[in-house]
Amino acid sequence: MKEIWAPWRIEYIRKSRDTGCFLCKSFASKKDQQNLILNRGKTCAVVINRYPYTSGHLMVAPYRHIDSLQAMTRKELNEMMALTIKAINALKKGIHPQGFNVGINMGEVAGAGLKDHIHMHIVPRWSGDTNFMPVFADVRIIPQSLHDLWNHLHKLV
Repeated sequence: MKEIWAPWRIEYIRKSRDTGCFLCKSFASKKDQQNLILNRGKTCAVVINRYPYTSGHLMVAPYRHIDSLQAMTRKELNEMMALTIKAINALKKGIHPQGFNVGINMGEVAGAGLKDHIHMHIVPRWSGDTNFMPVFADVRIIPQSLHDLWNHLHKLV
């Protein structure tokens, strides 16, 4: 068996025991680069996913800790979609994906890793980006560091 060194995973393992919502903690802080917040709107923000499916995986979330679309105000819903479009445009300009998966996982059974704070996923896609690793080794290969991505996209979002 071969090993792939993934030191960023230890942060996830250690933080998995933390209580509270990482989005709420990030939004309360003013350290946007450290928290990978690319853009703050009035009601929502764009954040780089720390545990991405692929390079450039972003999330758009309301500041309020709510768990469903039904709980969002019209302003939050509108801004979530506007920031999603802005993030897609930035990704197109910044890293040139060929397509996107965009969506929301509501509830644990739907795959929500953070089930109590609703968020929109924006996952850039390229032809051939899913190789044998996820299928045979249950491993994803992420070719760019999160802070390098933040530096690259921050001015575009």
